[in-house]
Amino acid sequence: MRLYNTGFGLSSQSPAKRFHASSAVNFHQCLKAINNKTVDGKTDNHGNLLPPSISNATAVTYDLCVSECGATQEPFQWTVFSQQFASWLLPWLALVSQLPFGANDKLDNLESMLLTLGSPTLAAYSLSLTVLNGRWVAQLFWSYRYPNARNAARILSSLQQSPLRVDTDGALLASLIMLPQNDEWWAELVVWLEYTHTWSISAATSIAWVIIAYTFTIVDYFSQGFQNVLNANGQGVGSIGSLWFWLLPIIIGWLQLSPKCDSTRLYQAVDRANSIAYVATPTSQPIKAINVSQKRAISIKRAELDDARVDERSTPPVYNYARFLPWVQSVVVVSNTFGIISERDHHHDPVIPGTQWRDRNSPGHDPPMALQIENYTYPRSGSMYHAPRHKWGLDSSAFSRMFIASTLALLLQWGTTGAAIIIIWFTPTIGLGCRSASYIAYGLLSTLVWMMLLTSSILTYYSINSPTIRGRVIPPFPARVARWLSIFLRRLGKLIAVLNALLLIATGLLQFSSFYDRCYCNSSVMGLGKRAYDVIVLVPDDIGGMRAAWIGGFVLAAGAATIFAGFVTIFIDPPLPP
Repeated sequence: MRLYNTGFGLSSQSPAKRFHASSAVNFHQCLKAINNKTVDGKTDNHGNLLPPSISNATAVTYDLCVSECGATQEPFQWTVFSQQFASWLLPWLALVSQLPFGANDKLDNLESMLLTLGSPTLAAYSLSLTVLNGRWVAQLFWSYRYPNARNAARILSSLQQSPLRVDTDGALLASLIMLPQNDEWWAELVVWLEYTHTWSISAATSIAWVIIAYTFTIVDYFSQGFQNVLNANGQGVGSIGSLWFWLLPIIIGWLQLSPKCDSTRLYQAVDRANSIAYVATPTSQPIKAINVSQKRAISIKRAELDDARVDERSTPPVYNYARFLPWVQSVVVVSNTFGIISERDHHHDPVIPGTQWRDRNSPGHDPPMALQIENYTYPRSGSMYHAPRHKWGLDSSAFSRMFIASTLALLLQWGTTGAAIIIIWFTPTIGLGCRSASYIAYGLLSTLVWMMLLTSSILTYYSINSPTIRGRVIPPFPARVARWLSIFLRRLGKLIAVLNALLLIATGLLQFSSFYDRCYCNSSVMGLGKRAYDVIVLVPDDIGGMRAAWIGGFVLAAGAATIFAGFVTIFIDPPLPP
């Protein structure tokens, strides 16, 4: 922390001149020089003033620290910096490589990485939403007793990382569900989407590396004692490990979930499936959809011209926050169509009016026409599907899932960041200082980015689903304002996220380089103001409070990470429809 030996020797100069003449400060020797003279500003480790003649003071006021020791930092030592960086920060940076990316554009992948580092709240929110959506889809299709309902649930869940579009025009969706010729479409698409981004030796090694590094921090504390740990920048080590600890459950969660985010493979899988899709015709046998038009019942939007929707087409899973509402809307359309068809088939309503009901795979079955198939998607009298849907085309549980995901994301963010703040805050000098302020700023900016981008996604969805004025394409004024505001919030939020990611990395570098080891930062001037003082040597009374703060911080970080990882582990892989 502050006790590195810089080799200052005694001379005939005054202490102030002697220490100011150097470009760096040695607080241990400065305190020794102060104790050898009678001067006001000597204190105990609680900031209480001591007699000027006392020779065993362990702390000094901020004003005395600056006047006698100087305002500069302790000397930078490359051996200490390199050891700290390699042991405590580099493992976390290496673990970032295990995040799922998948975009064709390298800039999009870099942006997704910075967005994750700059807002763990957003990353945890997207992961929680993805897990909750997978379970919701499985439950939604569980009651449908119709061919391919199981495959539909798997496909829709796998396409959360893509700009999913559903088209019901021309009986496209009804044909995809009802025609037996399309059974191959459902089966093949499931197979083509069965690639994984999951555990590997490199991923397991990176995770083990950071766990061991974090464990060593705790072992060093109990084996060396506080003074020795502090001498090696231990407070920085312990807090930095807690500050980054959110990354561990995020990585483990995505590896367990194995998101389908490779944009090239996603497009190829859907295109290959759509090349064998059939559609009913007005007058003849069903034919392949590629011979009718470019429209498909289920597709991935390759290019989105609307600047408000650019994040929807970026396949890295951190952008699932932007796809959530449009994806839910598409799933609701497919689910309702499946539900109506399944219900009518269960009641043996014939597809062709005036004929006897027959199983869709019965031999000699006359193929239904497009209009007949489309009419079959209208609910029966008294059907549960007559119940009005949400005015935005969503289901009633969409916003409850957003709330649950938000709660889990904030728990992980402030459980880990709060742990780092506690460790630093209660390390003498107790109070708000440079280190704890940087941690608080990181947590607040991360939360702010999440709020801005979440709001942006809601405004975007509102702007594209608001009714037009008298049939005109131009949306009404509120929708145009919402669209403009969504773009502004998205761009500003990303800018703040990039700056916050740089702050996260810079915080560790500054701590390990002794940048914070100066009178201003060590005296907690931000919190104590005129009462600021600098604790240079610990006394036995300090140990109890520090021990409780360190243990509490470690438990808080590990507990928040465990709760989040446990949620992901329990809720993934829900039972699919039989």
